Amino acid sequence: MAQTEKKGGLLWKSSASKKPLKEKVVLMYDEIFTTEDPSKCNPRFWEELFLMKVNLEYLEGKLEALDGEELMKIKDNINCLFQHCIQALGEEHPIRVVNALQTLCALIRGVHQKNKSTSGFDIINMLVGFDKAELCMKVRFWQLCVRGNFKTCVSIQVTDNISQNTILEYVMINSIFEAILQILSSPLSRREHGYDAVVLLALLVNYRKYESVNPYIVKLSIVDDEATLNVMTLVPYLTLKLHSYSFLFRQYKDKEEEHQTGFFSALTNMVGSMFIADADEKISVQTNEAILLALYEAVHLNRNFITVLAQSHPEMGLMTAPTSPIPTTPVTPLGTTPPSSDVISSAELPLDADVQTSNLLITFLKYSSIVMQDTKDEHRLHSGKLCLIILTCIAEDQYANAFLHDDNMNFRVNLHRMPMRHRKKAADKNLPCRPLVCAVLDLMVEFIVTHMMKEFPMDLYVRCIQIVHKLLCYQKKCRVRLHYTWRELWSALINLLKFLMSNETVLLAKHNIFTLALMVVNLFNMFITYGDTFLPTPSSYDELYYEIIRMHQNFDNLYSMVLRLSTNAGQWKEPASKVTHALVNIRAIINHFNPKIESYAAVNHISQLSEDQVLEVVRSNYDTLTLKLQDGLDQYERYSEQHKEAAFFKELVRSISINVRKNLAFNTLSQELLLKEFSTIS
Repeated sequence: MAQTEKKGGLLWKSSASKKPLKEKVVLMYDEIFTTEDPSKCNPRFWEELFLMKVNLEYLEGKLEALDGEELMKIKDNINCLFQHCIQALGEEHPIRVVNALQTLCALIRGVHQKNKSTSGFDIINMLVGFDKAELCMKVRFWQLCVRGNFKTCVSIQVTDNISQNTILEYVMINSIFEAILQILSSPLSRREHGYDAVVLLALLVNYRKYESVNPYIVKLSIVDDEATLNVMTLVPYLTLKLHSYSFLFRQYKDKEEEHQTGFFSALTNMVGSMFIADADEKISVQTNEAILLALYEAVHLNRNFITVLAQSHPEMGLMTAPTSPIPTTPVTPLGTTPPSSDVISSAELPLDADVQTSNLLITFLKYSSIVMQDTKDEHRLHSGKLCLIILTCIAEDQYANAFLHDDNMNFRVNLHRMPMRHRKKAADKNLPCRPLVCAVLDLMVEFIVTHMMKEFPMDLYVRCIQIVHKLLCYQKKCRVRLHYTWRELWSALINLLKFLMSNETVLLAKHNIFTLALMVVNLFNMFITYGDTFLPTPSSYDELYYEIIRMHQNFDNLYSMVLRLSTNAGQWKEPASKVTHALVNIRAIINHFNPKIESYAAVNHISQLSEDQVLEVVRSNYDTLTLKLQDGLDQYERYSEQHKEAAFFKELVRSISINVRKNLAFNTLSQELLLKEFSTIS
């Protein structure tokens, strides 16, 4: 008997005649691509079509072979195919659902390729027909969203640049926002499709957001129901939590292996590490730009969302580590990798100090401390920048500052600290309970200390200093006396100035370092001018002066550098001059107290004064110190996305969109995998 083999939708007999036979589904495709109604001779045509395994290669080839005019001739049949795909997606039969989904995705992609230059309504007319659009799309989109079939809805993203996807015009007019919220409100559908729902919402919010009124921006900005806001936090909370725990688990396993190694192995590692820079010793974390974007949009657009950031999620229970570490280089594209539903297992990890009182803000701060440690990779640089932008929005908000500084809302936040040779690892077991603003400041200090490198992330440093400044402005305005280890911040800022001066030539070739230097100097001016209104005790103010005097050489060197450049007719004259003027009070403090300290040492025959002795001199000579009042220290320019960040967000959304499309490449998935994916559809 002759055997049969399959090639491109044709069945070839291995007999002498080798006459090709077409699969039945291919024959049915051929009928669709004629001007005749395929159901005229076979009333069960559409019902039978979706029971057969899709031949994507043949279907997409047929669409590609047609030009625009030929496609218009079979418009009625294309409309029928689209309509029956949508109807099949709403049915219970899983095979029909999967086949309809693959067919629909191929059809949308194919028609869109033929209509790239036309308006969105022309594409909708080709797919659905204007007369059926309202009934077919509006009702079905709603039903599919409610059923949780978000893969279908996200599949309408057929371009890398979401704002060029004119199909979305219809989704702008006929909103599915309420359906997305309904998905997030149901525990079952949220578990299965919450991630897709949040990503879809983030993409819809960014559709032509700078060019026209986007209804999803409007709707997201006015959500005020506390229950709805709470469920909106759950997907970002769990996603960032799981990424953080996968990273900590890898560290924990590495530490276990380190303890189990022998003497020679340990010696080899020690010797080898001498030739490796600190920056290369980091363990990377898998980023998720899509979830960060969704979190940003919620925080930026809806002030009410900020009210639920610090609300705990007791229903989550104790989190544990994944059974196996997630690879450093993810197998799926960075930026859109959803958390696996089985990444939480019974494997034990030493519990974090904050695990029993966790909330989205704590989780976000911990995740940020991990992501921001490595900014060399483009995705992690974008993620780090997005984390700082989110914190900028939070630092500007009055209500957010109120709960950040609330003494009655204390938490233990175990931030990740980058391993560095010159400092000991901090003990995590006895973390104090403090207001959340302390964790934000800790995160900023950690970033300042750990990123002084050749590839200097100037933009991130500027954002970091701005966040600290905005928090200080709130403290000054509301006279909040925060019990914080301010010396760590002062020391980090002085070391940053020292780094800028030490690398002047290299950095000036790429950056205007005087902008950053001015911001750092003005932070000190803020403490000098208004510190008595927000530093916790008078001794804290004394310690500020002590640090300035102790590290006076750095300020003297900075003054010499900016004076040299401000007196030359070069490109840095003006920005250097601003730093020169800003240093007036710091230099007044140094010039006032240094002679008195030297005199005290000489009179008392002391070669080197202790800290207490210096502080005694400082306290005794405040009255004769003259400082200049500097205006505008407690003022700042508010964050504006459209004017300054539009290019960044356009590129970010494009990157996320590309990765979403890769993850939703249905044509690369087998029918069996899709059946498993949709086995939860109710």
